[in-house]
Amino acid sequence: MDDKKRDDYTIEMPDSDMRDFSGKVSPALRRPSIPKVSGMHVPSQITNNPTISILAYCLASISMTVINKYCVSGANWNLNFFFLAVQSLVCTLAIMACKSMGLIKDLAKFDSEKAKRWFPISLLLVGMIYTSTKSLRFLSVPVYTIFKNLTIIVIAYGEVLWFGGSVTPSALFSFGLMVLSSVVAAWADIQHALASYGNSSVKDPAAAAALSTLNAGYAWMGLNVFCTAAYVLGMRKVIKKMNFKDWDTMFYNNLLTIPVLIVCTLVVEDWSSTNVAKNFPIASRNSLVLAMIYSGLGTIFISYASAWCIRVTSSTTYSMVGALNKLPVAVSGLIFFDAPVTFGSVSAIFIGFVSGIVYAWAKVRQTAASKMTLPTSAPVMSASSQSSRDANSS
Repeated sequence: MDDKKRDDYTIEMPDSDMRDFSGKVSPALRRPSIPKVSGMHVPSQITNNPTISILAYCLASISMTVINKYCVSGANWNLNFFFLAVQSLVCTLAIMACKSMGLIKDLAKFDSEKAKRWFPISLLLVGMIYTSTKSLRFLSVPVYTIFKNLTIIVIAYGEVLWFGGSVTPSALFSFGLMVLSSVVAAWADIQHALASYGNSSVKDPAAAAALSTLNAGYAWMGLNVFCTAAYVLGMRKVIKKMNFKDWDTMFYNNLLTIPVLIVCTLVVEDWSSTNVAKNFPIASRNSLVLAMIYSGLGTIFISYASAWCIRVTSSTTYSMVGALNKLPVAVSGLIFFDAPVTFGSVSAIFIGFVSGIVYAWAKVRQTAASKMTLPTSAPVMSASSQSSRDANSS
């Protein structure tokens, strides 16, 4: 559940994903602290190929978004906590299996004290991934992908407040484009919903129901933006004190969320035989189960592919790939889920795509400028940055 919980310690955004539990969030805010790909044994001619690594990262991101959308888009689907519990369980078992086979060498032994300190972060993760699945159920993949960019804005200003970060004019311009793309996407969605019923007014029951579905999606998406930002910022503050590597983060995130998700699904969700039959219809039961299992394994694939891409290319290339990847992720929704193709929706995708490129470029420029500047005085630290440094030195 890393990119469930996913999405790039660079502060990148939950790339569609919806899920990247190790906390990967859009490859653009800072360089991720990720395990070297050498931790897993693959032929060197493949692991050292930049093109293959980029394709693997893009494939992992697109496939996870498509699979997650497929799992939660059933007409009667309402077992989101169960779905997330399966994801976490599969990912945890896969990590343990890889460690026992020697494929993962830098995963530390389980530490109960660290687990207690990390548990609040796992609770934030549950909020992030649950709101993600709910919003993905009600919204199309392109709209979900576009709105996900708003998380970058909240995280960036969270960094300014709590970690002494800064927002450059170029980044601010990209934020404006992100907001514009979201407004255009929502407008296009609403216009298409009304047009589907002959431009009926909202008083028409069918049109009102369609708009109600969209409004629910926007509400869940808004919650997801703030839950994701809280998770990423909270994790950043705690992870420095824990000395976690990416595999450790993935393992603890998935392991600690399992009991929470199981309790939630048993208490909150309907486990009557009738409801289970509606959620797992015979015609699609096997494919749905396989998709859920893949979604758990896919989180490991995303984490590995992200680390691989940075190792054989550069953090700059990775940031650009993360920005460019928004386009095929959005287009995948048009292809696989028959999302409406209108002038408004295409325009929103294009504006969102450009905003990602501008943001990645702004971060590259900011990083390059910081390397060229020699400090003449001690930098001003935010209260949280100072407390973090004091904790590390104590």
